[in-house]
Amino acid sequence: MSSHEIEVRTGDKAVVHDLTADAEKFLAECDVEDGLLHVWVPHATAGLAIIETGAGSDDDLLAAIDDQLPRDGRWRHQHGSPGHGRDHVLPAFVPPYATVPVLGGTLALGTWQSICLVDTNVDNPVRRVRFSVLAG
Repeated sequence: MSSHEIEVRTGDKAVVHDLTADAEKFLAECDVEDGLLHVWVPHATAGLAIIETGAGSDDDLLAAIDDQLPRDGRWRHQHGSPGHGRDHVLPAFVPPYATVPVLGGTLALGTWQSICLVDTNVDNPVRRVRFSVLAG
């Protein structure tokens, strides 16, 4: 198994950050034909999604999160910026992990699928993402 961690600067607003190119770069360095790529975000307030980007779906995801998990005062978890408690609930809906098959040395993603970091925590502008590959 090979593993590598990257740092992603997400800034001070909610983002859907495409990690696909980073995952492909890591995979190319591993020289694996078939197996599984596992992606992990070691944070309590971020998640990973396999989603289309660039056609509005990423913005739609953030809007859906805002609808379902409003940034308001209802949350018991009260530290940080107003409404930050919802960021701690996010990983129950957008998990901090994703696993993608690797076939013939390539990520077996669908035509419009991308591996994306979903970060709604405006208090933490830097995230770590770990890629691990298990060869078959």
